[in-house]
Amino acid sequence: MKLKLLSILVAASATTSAFASEEEQKAWEVTSEVGAIITSGNTETTTLKGGIKVLHNLESWNNEYKLDGIYKEDEVENDDGTKEKQRTNEKYSISAQGNYKLNEKHAHLFIYGSHVSDYFGAYRSESVISAGYGLRLLNESNMKLNAEIGPGYKYFKYPDVSEEVDENGNSLAGEYEGEVIALGKLDFSWKISDNARFTQLVSVEYGDTNTKTRSETALLTKINGSLQMKVAYNITNNSDVADDKEATDTETSLTLVYSF
Repeated sequence: MKLKLLSILVAASATTSAFASEEEQKAWEVTSEVGAIITSGNTETTTLKGGIKVLHNLESWNNEYKLDGIYKEDEVENDDGTKEKQRTNEKYSISAQGNYKLNEKHAHLFIYGSHVSDYFGAYRSESVISAGYGLRLLNESNMKLNAEIGPGYKYFKYPDVSEEVDENGNSLAGEYEGEVIALGKLDFSWKISDNARFTQLVSVEYGDTNTKTRSETALLTKINGSLQMKVAYNITNNSDVADDKEATDTETSLTLVYSF
């Protein structure tokens, strides 16, 4: 049951492939990403990571849909010396963005919505909706740099076991809050060669309660026409977290990426 959502995610990849093949290749671009690490012996761990990204290119709109998930189990030793597997990381996210093309070259207006469910993060769940303006700052044959900025609104839930309290000293565990935020994003891509590409993505959600900064640094190398290997390093930083939580989470991953 714990792996049910990731199983659905991987299955959806195959379904989306069949759907995309019925459309023109220039209109639909689908990318699926899957990785797994399973160890046994002195240490037993299971880590599964998957994702799907769909780009839909229309005459006036470019739309992007994303679904990502990660699940991890580790073997831990109890006080009585017995060992058992425990879930140590589980996170799922879904997002959609529509970009309306402007007459100005490589410029657009966007509307964006996302939801994150994180069982071990600084916040149990986060939902964001925003709109704004985007443009391309760098447009070379092998390098692209895109930027977006705009206002938004975030609605989030504190973990059920959060130690945070409000200004009156009341516990915020399991409570919901919302606030107006400002969003900014930089997306850099460098085609190193025909078989290698470097990407850097940085996004910031600034609010009175918390400022969330995310970074993904990745290197993709082509194995064949449609299959790539991706090495990525992800950083997520929250400026305001409970005393029992770390402000910065990091993740290093090695996955296979299939495009069709």
